[in-house]
Amino acid sequence: MSLSLSRRSALFAGAGAAALPLKAWAQDAARDHSELSAAVDAYVIRCMAAFPDQPALGIALVKDGQAALTRGYGVKAMDRPGRADERTLFAIASNTKNVTAAALAILVDEGKVKWDEPVRTYLPDFTLSDPFIGERITVRDTLSHRAGFGLGAGDLLFWPNSDRTRAEVMAAIPHVPIEDQFRARYHYCNLMFVVAGEVLAAVSGMAWEDFVQTRILDRVGMTETVPMATLADPATSALPHGRIGPPLRYQGEMTRIADSIAEVWNWDSAAAAGGICSTPHDWAKWIAVRLADGKLADGTQLFSEASAREMVRPNIISSSSPGPTAELPGRSIASTYAMGLAVQDYRGERLISHGGGSPGGISATVLLPGRNAGFSIFSNAEESYLLRALRSGIADIVMDKTGFDWIADSQRYEAQSTERSLAAAVEIDAKQAAGAAPSLPLSAYAGTWRDPWYGDIVIERRDVQLWLRFTHNPALQGPLEPYDGETFRTRFPDKREEDAFVTFELEDGQPVRATVKGVSPDIDFSYDYQDLRLVKI
Repeated sequence: MSLSLSRRSALFAGAGAAALPLKAWAQDAARDHSELSAAVDAYVIRCMAAFPDQPALGIALVKDGQAALTRGYGVKAMDRPGRADERTLFAIASNTKNVTAAALAILVDEGKVKWDEPVRTYLPDFTLSDPFIGERITVRDTLSHRAGFGLGAGDLLFWPNSDRTRAEVMAAIPHVPIEDQFRARYHYCNLMFVVAGEVLAAVSGMAWEDFVQTRILDRVGMTETVPMATLADPATSALPHGRIGPPLRYQGEMTRIADSIAEVWNWDSAAAAGGICSTPHDWAKWIAVRLADGKLADGTQLFSEASAREMVRPNIISSSSPGPTAELPGRSIASTYAMGLAVQDYRGERLISHGGGSPGGISATVLLPGRNAGFSIFSNAEESYLLRALRSGIADIVMDKTGFDWIADSQRYEAQSTERSLAAAVEIDAKQAAGAAPSLPLSAYAGTWRDPWYGDIVIERRDVQLWLRFTHNPALQGPLEPYDGETFRTRFPDKREEDAFVTFELEDGQPVRATVKGVSPDIDFSYDYQDLRLVKI
């Protein structure tokens, strides 16, 4: 899963820094990095003090091929004993994507895969709802968010915890609607990384997780990393936390929302898009490999330097702007996406990064090749503005950029976001209170409603109310209330989940079709309600 669009925007906002009197360590690669690590450590502690609801953080900092700082902060669970440390497991979510790209790079180096070969070369039965795109989409396209799918298209196939296998997800992909032209614009899409994982499996003869374990994790020496969240030991994990409660998700007090990462993050059917869990100690090894263009500690190459360069060559523009200002010092002229990594300009240098969002946790990895440095931040709560302050502030500490207080700036953005969300919640409830009654008896809306890619959604009459159930996502079930005329809204008892509006279309006085969209303006885009096209059967 990924963050809501507004919260993801906060996560990926341009880097900046707090005003600290720092030295330019990058100019002296031979010196000890203790001052750099101390400065980053002190800044992280300041950030946690400024955002006191954050349970735990993990930090990995690499400079000149060395792990300068690997540390855990805070507690693994707010209501249980246990401090986080450098060997605490965090869900890294979409930071997994650059591992999937690297796995395919290994096969490219072996001559078994070509970046610009159509997917159908390796998966002959593969097709999409647009046959033109289905015939032409390449391995590079699957890793570049440029296939034409809308934001988060098809994520309900595996999130929230679905009962589908990878084979069932692949069978549904030909029916997922495509909203844009091929290679025209950037739209973040987990679904195509599932396809990339299946290309890997077909060519190598190994499941994605087996390939990643034996060909990457074992070779790098990442003994604490697990390729699927279901393998994460709750005793060594930073457990998920979130703000669950009225009036909308992301409001309310911070609380632990699960007893394990996998309870809310079982994406094994889409592991290639976001399934890995790692520790600060282990992930520092991966940062070092990426900064060294694939070279391992023993001097051998995990993947070639040519493949390393190709994986960070931009393939699609994700956003552009006039550039930085005094108020927005980290704003990029151009942000792009390569293969499993985003690439942008930042204060005249190249910054390579990725974020990740899971229920109850967010993360970020940043590489600064010109400084031979990189770092990652892992959290076990959905505090995106804290992560924004950390990502931006640490980048500027490493780059010796001063003069901007990203802690205060992120707190300001958080306050504005909260105010907007609360106002939206009041408006949503007011519209329901003033809404018209349904035109038909409630029983008329009951039945089985089918979407070509998702499958069945069942609406039942239970006593005096309707009950809606997504058949492949057990958490998505609950009362369906009248909202306004032919529009109803869900009230899922599991408050970790996002509610939805369901609008019915009538023909000859009977409901025959329905569309769905999220209730909250802050909805996580992986709740792909808007792509459902339901027909009563």
